[in-house]
Amino acid sequence: MPFRLPRWAAVTAALAVLAGAGTWTAVASDEPPPVHRADQVLDMPGARIDTSYFTSGRDADRRPAVLLGHGFGGSKDDVRAQAEKLARDGYAVLTWSARGFGASTGEIGLNDPDHEVKDVQRLVDWLAGRPEVQLDKAGDPRVGVTGASYGGAVSLLAAGHDTRVDAIAPQITYWNLADALFPDGVFKKLWAGIFFSTGATPGAGAGADTGTDTGPDTGADTGTQPGGRPAATGSRAADGPRADGPRAAAGCGRFTAELCAMYESVAVSGKPDAAARTLLEARSPSAVGDRIKVPALIVQGRSDSLFPLTHADAMAKTLAANGAPVAVDWIAGGHDGGDRETDRVEARIGDWFDRYLKQDKGADTGPAFRVSRAGGVDSTDGQAQLRGATSDRYPGLSGDPLSVSLGAARPQTFANPAGANPPAISAVPGVGGGLSQLSSLGVGLSLDFPGQYARFDAKPQTEPVRITGTPTVRVKVTSDSPDGSAVLFAKVYDVGPDGRQQVLPAQLVAPVRVEGAAKGRSVDLTLPAIDHEIDAGHRLRLVLSATDLGYASPATPAAYTVAVESPLTVPTAPAVDTQAAAMPWWVWGLPLAGALIAAALLLTSRRRTEAPAPDPELAVVPLQITGLSKKYAKSSDRYAVRDLSFRVEQGQVLGLLGPNGAGKTTTLRMLMGLITPDDGEIRVFGQAIRPGAPVLSRVGAFVEGAGFLPHLSGRDNLELYWKATGRPAEDAHIEEALEIAGLGDALARAVRTYSQGMRQRLAIAQAMLGLPDLLILDEPTNGLDPPQIREMRDVMIRYAAQGRTVIVSSHLLSEVEQSCTHLVVMDRGQLVQAGPVGEITGAGDTLLVTLGDTVPDPLVDKIGALPGIGSAVRTEGGLLVRLDGADATALIGELVRLDVPLTGVGPHRRLEDAFLTLIGGGSA
Repeated sequence: MPFRLPRWAAVTAALAVLAGAGTWTAVASDEPPPVHRADQVLDMPGARIDTSYFTSGRDADRRPAVLLGHGFGGSKDDVRAQAEKLARDGYAVLTWSARGFGASTGEIGLNDPDHEVKDVQRLVDWLAGRPEVQLDKAGDPRVGVTGASYGGAVSLLAAGHDTRVDAIAPQITYWNLADALFPDGVFKKLWAGIFFSTGATPGAGAGADTGTDTGPDTGADTGTQPGGRPAATGSRAADGPRADGPRAAAGCGRFTAELCAMYESVAVSGKPDAAARTLLEARSPSAVGDRIKVPALIVQGRSDSLFPLTHADAMAKTLAANGAPVAVDWIAGGHDGGDRETDRVEARIGDWFDRYLKQDKGADTGPAFRVSRAGGVDSTDGQAQLRGATSDRYPGLSGDPLSVSLGAARPQTFANPAGANPPAISAVPGVGGGLSQLSSLGVGLSLDFPGQYARFDAKPQTEPVRITGTPTVRVKVTSDSPDGSAVLFAKVYDVGPDGRQQVLPAQLVAPVRVEGAAKGRSVDLTLPAIDHEIDAGHRLRLVLSATDLGYASPATPAAYTVAVESPLTVPTAPAVDTQAAAMPWWVWGLPLAGALIAAALLLTSRRRTEAPAPDPELAVVPLQITGLSKKYAKSSDRYAVRDLSFRVEQGQVLGLLGPNGAGKTTTLRMLMGLITPDDGEIRVFGQAIRPGAPVLSRVGAFVEGAGFLPHLSGRDNLELYWKATGRPAEDAHIEEALEIAGLGDALARAVRTYSQGMRQRLAIAQAMLGLPDLLILDEPTNGLDPPQIREMRDVMIRYAAQGRTVIVSSHLLSEVEQSCTHLVVMDRGQLVQAGPVGEITGAGDTLLVTLGDTVPDPLVDKIGALPGIGSAVRTEGGLLVRLDGADATALIGELVRLDVPLTGVGPHRRLEDAFLTLIGGGSA
């Protein structure tokens, strides 16, 4: 379920022993002392709350306590691993299953202050009576509260309702639940539906507790605690409805009747009313925000269409205004999937509690602000790595604004279709892995239907810019709907140089309801909060759509007209510094390497052997390899390359693929004249390749990185390199190479300030000096993050588009598939197949449609009978749909119209499939 925390690693061994009146568990651990767990069900008014209590060490040692909450749809078991770790670190930890979840009874009130929040206060009372818990005064334990999602919200609410809470660490949670489910008056129908269907599941929490109490505390907590709160008791009450209210209707499962009625009303009307907002706001931390004055570590997800970064921003600003110490941490994942960075986040929470519960002033609580960014790709498996960017102050969401003109665009009119179908697609809640993660890789499933949106483009960026926060823009909206209103979904795309490939950062949109727009109304739009880099050569695109799959739109057809009245303002945060990658050895080894290369050039120029005569028929062919062979050693019978032949034409981007040991690097070294083949020949533009051959001046190469002097600027490094070649300065074409590489004003800065991606692009620019007709790139994306990989792809495509040829060797098959026009596949030194990418991967007319649920046979038949569709058949995980005139975009639109529960659409046979088939399952 989307609100449920991931289940952490199971404990490897457990021994249950009966101790007194309680059940205690000694958990095996590599790190002594062991953790003791006591399970107990506590009586609360209208519910029985299932708890677990974790301690380690001697019971006589008093220690701070931590209350650890779980996510919506989960239970106390989900946080057991974290509880055990905190216990080993010297805390008394109490976990519990909230009302209606796990083995706890009662109804779900969505953190109702009169029920769930009071339950937490009674748990604090219980901790105050424990002999091993540190007290600030009688009845007041030293206690912190943490949890994610549902548990994160209750940590904030507990701090607002109970002054005994000393520190909190809420994770990926909400500040105002009404704003989360009804943003700007628009109903977030898919997330709300998942939310209420999760809580409506029957069975859990009902009748799970029978028999007598097995808790370790047989006589404690039987009176009232300070403040007049009734204490929790160790006896079990009969399961039944709340004493203070009616049980919810049968169709609402475990929700209270008032929440059930609210949801059904909004779901039917598609529009939240004031009563619905009031009901949810009363259950929100924002209702007691002015009372939360304790140290708070706020962890929020960048991949989160449910509780976006604006909620963390509101938390941080309110608590900081109250005078509380606050730190903000934007993690890569969230409710839409992705990396939750569990180990790092839990370690930071431990440090936070060490500082503010144990009063350890030496504890490192981390920076005031941190955001996780893609920080390179592991060259062994192609997986994106994360790198932290930090600042000593929280920049907020408005940051240092940058104004981006959207041009003098005319007003655009578009339609809200009848029934709001088919809807545009952005985030799709419940899709495993999250579409937002695909957007960080330069791809994603986002779709706007023609005639249902307005589009306004900015000019291409002359230099990279990272947006950190919420872009804003002012527009004028006119609606011809009967009530003069409009519902719009605003988003900003990152559009590539070709104008076709567009990425929706984190798959986020900003819904807005505009009233009184019959004669036109100006509106200031605040777009989704993101942290996203726009590369040089890319442009921003503002889109306002009439529909979105995740939200409710008016069913009545209408025409909307939108005009842009201001530039697009994008926030930047230049004070947020990304951790630099380790500087490779070759940066400092450049002087020596330069001397060696110069010496090698001098030697080879004096030792040229007589080359074969040029072949005039190949004068315009960038590369032809014929019968090429190279043994590992002269006396060996083992070949690194054997009888290799292929040809590369002008304008092609050729991918050289093969598993480790296939002979790719040996082939490239022979191509560049660095080693001599044992047999066969290589001709570049008809000239035979020998060490020092003049035609090599028409070849540029990037192999295993390039060395730069860190104290010089990018431009100075390139000029110095060109001077070392001895060729005329006017032949360098530095400006043209730099324009293609897209480094912008960064060229004036010292190379030591460059990110890994910028150094890589500078190295590519160095290889492009002189604008060689043949450019050879060996693993150019190593160490780059996904946006930088996308930019490198654009660089190669732009270079080849000018009639030149690029050969790229890479193990990232998805990148090769998107970048290259042709392929050469090698295995064990020999050619396996060569040809266009489409020819090797197949015609590409069959798509795999993955589904969230089984669809009936009549619906499959209906899909197969759609115009432009050849057939639709079932397969493992979904449907195989063969296109016969239609394209993927049209297919997606028809599937949405037919209410098909699709979770993804992609080519049936990818390059990876073809590659593994060709090499017999080897690994690249």
